[in-house]
Amino acid sequence: MGEVKEVLVPDIGDFDAVDVIEVLVAAGDAVAKEDSLITLESDKATMDVPAPFGGTVKDVKVKAGDKVGQGALILTLDVADDAGAAPDDATSKPKPEPEPTGEEAAPPRGEPEASGEAPAPSPPERPTAGGPAPAQAAAETASFIDPSAFSKAYASPAVRRFARELGVDLTRVRGSGRKSRILKEDVQAFVKRSLAESAVGGASLPRVPTIDFTRFGEIERVALSRIQKISGPRLHASWVNVPHVTQNDEADITDLEAFRQDQKAAAKERGISLTPLAFIMKAVVAALREYPALNASLDSDGEHLVLKRYYHLGFAVDTPGGLVVPVIKDVDRKGVLEVARELGEISSAARDGKLKPDQIQGASFTVSSLGSIGGSFFTPIINAPEVAILGVGRARTMPVWRDGEFEPRLILPLSLSYDHRVVDGAMAVRYTTYLSKLLSDIRRLAL
Repeated sequence: MGEVKEVLVPDIGDFDAVDVIEVLVAAGDAVAKEDSLITLESDKATMDVPAPFGGTVKDVKVKAGDKVGQGALILTLDVADDAGAAPDDATSKPKPEPEPTGEEAAPPRGEPEASGEAPAPSPPERPTAGGPAPAQAAAETASFIDPSAFSKAYASPAVRRFARELGVDLTRVRGSGRKSRILKEDVQAFVKRSLAESAVGGASLPRVPTIDFTRFGEIERVALSRIQKISGPRLHASWVNVPHVTQNDEADITDLEAFRQDQKAAAKERGISLTPLAFIMKAVVAALREYPALNASLDSDGEHLVLKRYYHLGFAVDTPGGLVVPVIKDVDRKGVLEVARELGEISSAARDGKLKPDQIQGASFTVSSLGSIGGSFFTPIINAPEVAILGVGRARTMPVWRDGEFEPRLILPLSLSYDHRVVDGAMAVRYTTYLSKLLSDIRRLAL
């Protein structure tokens, strides 16, 4: 019998506590180093915790549905003498931290104390529908609360219970406590505002009717993927709360594509897939430097703009479970080849469900490129609290009038969705025009 070692939750980034959604081993199982032990889920992605060393599972300390933080005990392993981890293996150091409970419970979504990035603006408190009596309106509101979203609200158990008694959806309440924690007074203030607005005929969003589709034919119910369940409410909140406008434009990338094709073989020899997206991301950053309001967030007070001096770009990746948006940090400080290498590595990790916490946080602007699939113009939804997102379609060869004759040119469709509270139409057009010029002349990126 070897040494019994503890396996702890490793660094999970800025998240104070995340959900255990699956336990992949049981007592008595033999595991090898890097085998997945449990699957964790944050509000942005899922991640597996690998075994830091091989051995036999002695005792599992967590179960599906638990919330765990960095340093929490996952399980104990009976490790053979020659299978131990390196002495500096952080996951094997017995330094578990007590999980916060009650009024001191940590927020479900990690927020740095001083990150320089504005927190996501809370959705505006919408009044209950005008007409029904307050008690009836509260009951109707309670019946439409999403239990999973409610359970993730940053509030103590006592405040949650108080909110349920009043039929208040905590996802619509703005917290005034530390780190935007929802207090009892916040719930009371929300109810007072809702009742006052209802009294003067305030309106809520109309409800989608519930229909029994079996009346019309055969159906099949298919569960949404975990990513869809996570991203759906976030996308809906962004669409409802952010006034979206989309500016469409085009870029002539004929010369850029010729240069890329010329460099592909050399890049491949270095193990790098040199895709158009690497060039697009570099051009996006150069344009953001010229128009910094698009690399910003609206402050929660609604009266200030948080201009970010860093350029961390999110990019959409198509995975078996749905679209995820990992982040490449400091794109402005990296060359095209380095960006291309990270795009390949992070995209592969996203498809395999192996993204690390720091790879899905901190984006200041997002690019959603569908060019490898098809399509042209579309309306991407802003990844709030960002204020803009660039959609990229498939480039097509089109006839362009140049120097007195039509010439075949490769044209790339661009779709910029922006928050009209921060960016006006003139600025959006100037941004896409400038971006188009950068993409049309690769030499501009070197300036």
